[in-house]
Amino acid sequence: MKTALLATLSTLALAACAAGPDYRAPVTPPRAAAAFSTVTPAATAEAPADDWWRMYRDPVLDGLVADALAANTDIRVAVARLDRARSVLRGARTERQPQVDLGASGNYGRASQLQSLPGFDRNRATYDVGLDVSYEVDLAGRISRNIESARGDVGAAAADADAVRVSIVAETTRAYVDAASSAERLAVAQRIVGLLDRSAVLTGKRVDAGRAARLDQVRIAALRDQRAALVPQIAAERQAALFRLATLTGRAPQDLPAAAGARTTTPRLDRPIPIGDGAALLARRPDVRAAERRLAAATARIGVATADLYPRISLGGQVGSTAIDAGDLFSGGPIRWLLGPLLNWSLNQSAARARIAGAEADTRGALATFDGNVLNALQETETALSNYARELDRRTQLQSARNNAERAARITRARQREGQIDFLEVLDAERTFADTDADLATADARIAAAQVDLFRSLGGGWQQAGGV
Repeated sequence: MKTALLATLSTLALAACAAGPDYRAPVTPPRAAAAFSTVTPAATAEAPADDWWRMYRDPVLDGLVADALAANTDIRVAVARLDRARSVLRGARTERQPQVDLGASGNYGRASQLQSLPGFDRNRATYDVGLDVSYEVDLAGRISRNIESARGDVGAAAADADAVRVSIVAETTRAYVDAASSAERLAVAQRIVGLLDRSAVLTGKRVDAGRAARLDQVRIAALRDQRAALVPQIAAERQAALFRLATLTGRAPQDLPAAAGARTTTPRLDRPIPIGDGAALLARRPDVRAAERRLAAATARIGVATADLYPRISLGGQVGSTAIDAGDLFSGGPIRWLLGPLLNWSLNQSAARARIAGAEADTRGALATFDGNVLNALQETETALSNYARELDRRTQLQSARNNAERAARITRARQREGQIDFLEVLDAERTFADTDADLATADARIAAAQVDLFRSLGGGWQQAGGV
């Protein structure tokens, strides 16, 4: 009895040791946690807002983002994958519990003459019922490492779902912004066409009065048709943005609310964008968190593979009964029982070591992926921040150019009425003014797109769904 007790205690002591390396989260370079290198008054070091789209102060956009988070099909797929990972984790945890199997059978048949005593009926029924109970002692930590691996997969799937939410929120905002900016560009294009129509009418009158050449009328008509050709193109872009917005919010195109396309000006921010620093970025980015969790899972799988080098010990028992009459199954005579340990040890160490080498290679790959995601997160954010700052600078120059072009067009029209210049100069001035006006509207659209790209790179938005 003492020997058995000592053996059991020794086994339990060994079970406390898990094979394979213990996971330690990778350390990112200190420079990665510092402030971003791009400095611009359009951004501050404050912590980014989780619900960043509310900075546009647009209730319609807020509602569309909420719809997308609730009904987008890509998010539903990601959540389903998370549920599957959780089910695998639940299955791994059950290995820590005793495994209980209940079996019962009944059959009727004819025995061989050699298997039957003389005078006994060779046709008979046989009934059997049995209960098997087994418990695997986690000698080398195989079960605990398997649970650890499954837990890492759940964390990675949760971060993947968050990454999808980040993308969908950004894409929904982008589609809404594109629709609104296209409406603004469309209005500018139509206004330019209207101005050129009036110029064409005035030119026609001057031609009829003999004060302008027919060539001037043809040129202004050509410019007008050139600008008019942009109108259907911009209208198509606006419709495409609205169709995209419908899909992102889980709707058919015809079911998109009219309010989604009612805005006719590009959304603008009235304050700098809070961006935080590199440390906050890496903690917030779902793709970085997913890579870290996959690294943890891969490290745990080294332990699962290493545990195959050691024996598996199971403690089990069996109780059952076999009888030729169902009523005799639970009487004392046919009862059988069995109790004892089971040792299972594979001596094919080469195969186990090959699996260990494969798991170690997977872990090195997961670490490289994590490092790459860290660098990519920093690169994306720095690029998006730089692009946003440069787009603002570009708009400032375009606004100045547009103002100067408007003044030049006004002056040339006045001088042409006074007969000081010919109509060709007026045409050139009108064309320049039209170009700068359209460029300014396009610049506003590019700024809004750059803002969304920056928000996306910062990795916020998934927290509004409550995480996972």
